Amino acid sequence: MPAIPDWSDHHPSADAPGQPVSEPPQPGWPPNGPGPGDPLDLEWLRAGVDRELVEFLQERGRELHAIDPALDVQHRVVADFVSVGKRLRPAFCYWGWRGGGGARHDLGIVTAAAALELLQAAAIVHDDVMDASDTRRGKPSVHRQFAQLHQDCGWSGPADRFGVGAALLLGDLCLCWSDELLRKARLPADRLLAGFSYFDRMRTEVMAGQYLDLVAQASGTTSLPQALRVVRYKSAKYTVERPLHLGGVLAGAPAELLDAYSAFGTPLGEAFQLRDDILGVFGDPEATGKPAGDDLREGKRTVLVAKALEAATPAQARRFRRWFGDRDLDSAGVAELREMIVATGALAGVEQMIADLVDAASRALADAPLVDEQARSVLAELAHLATQRTH
Repeated sequence: MPAIPDWSDHHPSADAPGQPVSEPPQPGWPPNGPGPGDPLDLEWLRAGVDRELVEFLQERGRELHAIDPALDVQHRVVADFVSVGKRLRPAFCYWGWRGGGGARHDLGIVTAAAALELLQAAAIVHDDVMDASDTRRGKPSVHRQFAQLHQDCGWSGPADRFGVGAALLLGDLCLCWSDELLRKARLPADRLLAGFSYFDRMRTEVMAGQYLDLVAQASGTTSLPQALRVVRYKSAKYTVERPLHLGGVLAGAPAELLDAYSAFGTPLGEAFQLRDDILGVFGDPEATGKPAGDDLREGKRTVLVAKALEAATPAQARRFRRWFGDRDLDSAGVAELREMIVATGALAGVEQMIADLVDAASRALADAPLVDEQARSVLAELAHLATQRTH
């Protein structure tokens, strides 16, 4: 059977199961800790997360291959998909651990942090199906890749339907594997059990947020409160707050610190998603990996759109709704919608919301009863990276 088309540079983790796989670069990866120029442990952590994912997916790939070689494609797609990314969620998990008194280079927390990347993969794959997105990170989205496989193989039935079904199953597989990888973390059983309560809650919340987003799209809801609720549950909580909780609980952090993580992580996660919404409309395609204005073509009911319609004149609102969500919207149409978003003050308003949320997060961080003081400065740096990014 033809292999799924390769739209990326070859990555070692995407090799076929059972074949020799070279490991990715591991700067400072154990046992000696971070190398020169890595005072925040971020490169050390990234290298560790990469290694955990490569090794775990090699094992899963062999299991799939033993069932049927036709399943090799699932391994390849997942391995390629998780080989890139900001690794923000693992970073917040690790520094939640450090802030709770966890040991600096305990490899158990690296395994736990890596599990978040598989949860992220599941969420993104499903999100792209629901939004009918053609691209992700500068390459065809997973359901488009499987549709292309269907066409290349000359199979019967609609290629797009096959692509959607295969992507949904792959997202489910990533969700199962995230659970499995977390269970493999070499940490005390009682701490791991406590961590799973937060991990389970996180998965429930993100699925709830995804559904609320789907309802907003289908119903045409553009109210600001509803858009903010989607932001909180679809993205904010599982990007910052829950990873901090997971790391903190695994380190044995007290309830006071977990509450402080909520006070810091919730507004920061919301600011992160609001920045993402701005990039979805105004971002550089070379940086975001998606066509310019794609969120406008997809008709995403974001806070940015809600604020624009809230402040628009009746004439502006009619013009906006005429083009918003048009899959065939050309660059001139995108430019017109952007102009209305700016003219209504929505862009400036969301930028102010981001600034206010970051300020609230910073105040909470300053008061947080962290065990490791270095965690305070690193979490502040991560907050900056999460909200001032360009992709």
